[in-house]
Amino acid sequence: MMTSPDIPLRTHCPLCGPAPSGLLWEDAQLRVIRVDDSPFPGYIRVIWRSHAAEMTDLSPAERDHLMRAVYRVEALQRQMLQPDKINLASLGNQVPHLHWHLIPRWRADPCFPDAIWAPGHHDPVRQAAWQQQAQDLSARVPALHDAIATTLKGT
Repeated sequence: MMTSPDIPLRTHCPLCGPAPSGLLWEDAQLRVIRVDDSPFPGYIRVIWRSHAAEMTDLSPAERDHLMRAVYRVEALQRQMLQPDKINLASLGNQVPHLHWHLIPRWRADPCFPDAIWAPGHHDPVRQAAWQQQAQDLSARVPALHDAIATTLKGT
């Protein structure tokens, strides 16, 4: 594994420490966590355990392992939550530690079609529809979490 020379020390990286809250599954190389502080039901992060900033810091086998987990989580999100779109993002601008965001999106969500970090739309009808849809989706999220843990256990 290569490491970028400008990667901050592990002691300053919030993803290098103990398993974050919301841990759904982990192995020696990665962790899968739920994102509980988001208004987007089913939002998941897949985090590489060792400190690396870019995909090319990993060996081809490590990249394959990471992406297999990302693809399995995405497939489960699509199957169980039936979103209109899944946003996959590996940004790392604020935390330069390799991790993927898997964010189910729906046309009624507050930011659609923009990124979740964009200002929300202020349409009261849309907001009311989204609140009901999000509540319904949130009831299905625990089953998604269980399916992620069960499915990845076999990898």
